[in-house]
Amino acid sequence: MKIAVGSKNPAKVQAVRDVYEEAEIISLQVESGVSEQPFSDEETMEGAMTRARNCLVNSDAEIGIGLEGGVVKMKQGLFLCNWGAMATRDGSVFIAGGARVPLPDIVAGKLLRGEELGPVMDAFTKQTNISKKEGAIGVFTNERITRSDMFLHIMWMLAGQHEYELKI
Repeated sequence: MKIAVGSKNPAKVQAVRDVYEEAEIISLQVESGVSEQPFSDEETMEGAMTRARNCLVNSDAEIGIGLEGGVVKMKQGLFLCNWGAMATRDGSVFIAGGARVPLPDIVAGKLLRGEELGPVMDAFTKQTNISKKEGAIGVFTNERITRSDMFLHIMWMLAGQHEYELKI
């Protein structure tokens, strides 16, 4: 089986590899169709679905995967959100959402002023490419959950939904 992941981000690609160890995995840089910093569950989910579909348009893969991170504003503050989508050649699309943690005010404030989470986290941690490693989720959970772990959970849910559909 050939699976295309709509990202070059190593944390996202690793999550797919961990679920589909026997598959041929290719990573593609595809458009999400949403802003660089998605700001709602709906926008983040739409980005994941668009990436999954664009993987099929831009490859000969049987399955396209889109994994998208974003933020969602709630009365308790700004929270990380993440969504995944799996698109198949028969037109099916499966979706799953994942973990949520609140962002500290110093980070949330910058996002609310229009900055993107990746660069904000790099400045906050005084490191580079946090989004390609542990991610904000890793920083704010003391690395008990990394970005790859977060997307792995979503991948298990997507794979399970797909397997269930194949059974019926």
